[in-house]
Amino acid sequence: MPRIEGVAAREAGPVLRVLYWFAKRRFGAVPEPFTVLARHRGLMLAGAKHELGVRRASKVLPAGVRELAVFRVAQQVGCSWCVDFGTMLQRLDGLDIDRLRHIDDYTTSDSYTADERLAIAYADAMTANPMTVTDEQVAELTARFGEKGVIELTYQVALENQRARMNHALGITDQGFTSGDACRVPTVDTSR
Repeated sequence: MPRIEGVAAREAGPVLRVLYWFAKRRFGAVPEPFTVLARHRGLMLAGAKHELGVRRASKVLPAGVRELAVFRVAQQVGCSWCVDFGTMLQRLDGLDIDRLRHIDDYTTSDSYTADERLAIAYADAMTANPMTVTDEQVAELTARFGEKGVIELTYQVALENQRARMNHALGITDQGFTSGDACRVPTVDTSR
């Protein structure tokens, strides 16, 4: 149960009911972060526009590279909702979700390409506190993905840090989008 209850469909006004209908049609259920954010109509609408714009604009990186980096952030921050939802999105995009179980071993696992390893390492460096991004890392990413690709990757990783940290802070946990698949994905031990 989130720390702030979401707006139920029966409480929603006409605009919100339409937005819930679209979300349920696309994802099979209304995402809980969306219902919680609906408590602040202005931010909910701004967030929805932003997410649609980012989705449309993110076309430089291969989807698998981008989604793995975003997933890694969710896992590192400890947002079970984001891990659950991200796993579902990767499955719907036809990506191999079985390899997510090996993400902690990405540097040595045959499940990941060199490009994916670079993106995951960058996500780790950006998510660390303090950040550990190096000039060499950005130069290597630029050589591989170009400046637009690095900017897209940086934007996506930063955005997922925002999403994951917000969901985690508000107590929003996995919603069952992956029918138990997310439970098999390792989470980060935050007791250290």
